[in-house]
Amino acid sequence: MILNDSQKWLLFAGLISLVLLIYLLAPILAPFLAAALLAYLGDPLVDRLELKNLSRTLSVSIVFVSIFLLLTLIVFLLVPMLEHQLSYLLGNIPRYIDLLQTDILPGLANKLGIDAAQFDLNELKKAMNQYWKQAGGLAMTVFSSVTKSGLSIIAWLGNLVLIPVVTFYLLRDWDVLVSRIHELVPKQYQPVISKLSKESDETLSAFLRGQFLVMLVLGLIYSIGLWVINLELALLIGLMAGLVSFVPYLGFILGIVAASIAMLLQTHELLQLVPVIIVFGIGQALEGMLLTPLLVGDKIGLHPVAVIFSILAGGQLFGFVGILLALPVAAVIAVVLRHMHGEYKASTFFDSGSRE
Repeated sequence: MILNDSQKWLLFAGLISLVLLIYLLAPILAPFLAAALLAYLGDPLVDRLELKNLSRTLSVSIVFVSIFLLLTLIVFLLVPMLEHQLSYLLGNIPRYIDLLQTDILPGLANKLGIDAAQFDLNELKKAMNQYWKQAGGLAMTVFSSVTKSGLSIIAWLGNLVLIPVVTFYLLRDWDVLVSRIHELVPKQYQPVISKLSKESDETLSAFLRGQFLVMLVLGLIYSIGLWVINLELALLIGLMAGLVSFVPYLGFILGIVAASIAMLLQTHELLQLVPVIIVFGIGQALEGMLLTPLLVGDKIGLHPVAVIFSILAGGQLFGFVGILLALPVAAVIAVVLRHMHGEYKASTFFDSGSRE
């Protein structure tokens, strides 16, 4: 696909206009982008139900209800449990500081030949106590920040209603919208654009539909395993380890370190680290032998570094809207760069350079 100079300038102006439009409309785009993300994740399930001779509307209704029932269960069951464990962790930090200063640091200082008096953590303990008394519980802090303004409450409730409504209509008309967009592409560019679109979808789905499922299942495995061995912060540490597992071995390393520290602080027994190691060893083995091959397969997803950078850059530039847009944009850029690399290697310019 070769563009002339006027087409290149037109494309550049269009991209700049799109970025400016997103920046200006960012305050109202978040619910629409969240709905589009849910519709994108649910569309393959709708298509599968249609193959079983169900109507599009019935298929959409089944998937729609399933998605929001799952989200409702997460909000009403998972969030209070996480809030309780986070409150427990923050409330016990002064006790952990005392344990660190009275038991751990003196022994470490003796072995290293350092004066233990240098490690005075009383100020840190006072600061944590003062902060926790001022902040209160996590849920109350979030609730109080939301309820400071009547307009904030109205906007929050409006988004809460808007997301499921937009999700339903996008799910119902997803295939129609995709075909309409395809029809807008000039016929001479349709083969290349269709190829790039397909590869972008495969790249994005490999992460969103595949890697997210791996992260969710790993979070459940770690949380249940740590709960079985009676770790008090099982859910908090298990979900944290699952969420960062999109970076190879990072979830395993952070999880086992955090769980080991929490178990030592809870029981003061080194032998209790053995069950922690077993839990994370089972999770790592299941990820490598079952979860990733089954849920992600051999699709080429986004590189972990690209994921981290795109999310941070999107959040810095456009806030929450940028975070929602980060992965789709990163997927498209990755596919375009691979396409440009392939075109370059197939060009005479590359061949002439290698002959020289």
